[in-house]
Amino acid sequence: MEKQTKKLNKCGELAWLLGTILCSLGVCLSAKSGFGVSMVVAPAFVISNYLSGSLGLTFFTFGNTEYIVQGLFIVAIIIVVGKFKIKYPLAFATGVIYGLMLDGWRLIFGTAPETVLYLQIIYMILGAVITSFAIALYLRTFMPQQAYDMFVYEVATEKKLNMTVVKWIYDISSLAFAIVLMLVLFGRFDFEMIGIGTLILTVVNTPLIALCGKLLDKTCDFSPRFEKLAEKVFAYAPLDADAPESADA
Repeated sequence: MEKQTKKLNKCGELAWLLGTILCSLGVCLSAKSGFGVSMVVAPAFVISNYLSGSLGLTFFTFGNTEYIVQGLFIVAIIIVVGKFKIKYPLAFATGVIYGLMLDGWRLIFGTAPETVLYLQIIYMILGAVITSFAIALYLRTFMPQQAYDMFVYEVATEKKLNMTVVKWIYDISSLAFAIVLMLVLFGRFDFEMIGIGTLILTVVNTPLIALCGKLLDKTCDFSPRFEKLAEKVFAYAPLDADAPESADA
């Protein structure tokens, strides 16, 4: 008889906290690799490099450019789903916290890309795994996710679509948009912004999230520790059995 693994109970709030910390760390490490960042954050990375580098507007760090772009995504979500929910501005607040953490990690690790090959590879692998684990956490928390992850969830949920398919389309569209942005703003292809690491992440990101998700589902229960607070502030309710297929199904 197979022995059941005892789960960690009521991890909903912890999932959000760890997701925010680890997502910012993973993105920082990917940028540090010099092989390009993930396709999801690539547009913001390109814009940040253009504003702070080419135009000398040093206020536009990677972190705050991220949450400005995420604010635009919140507007896009409202337009696509055709309704407003209180968690949308709360998602922007999550994006601001994430952006501040991202800039904090970049102060620790430095903003200059690594030049030693084996360190570049280590940074790229760590960045991919940590970011995927963070997104798997976000997809399981009832608390506001970042706009990128919320866009996939809300569109799939509201339009009754397969979340895996929506995620793939979203990732590929983000990559294409980032490439167009880079060519328009810089007039060239810069492999430190969008490189081999970005292409690899486009392929492996969704399967990695799925793998991390299966591990999390076996070991953790993502209901809230403070259920009444979650119900009042975040409109928490148990997952609907008719919800669309998860991105890590």
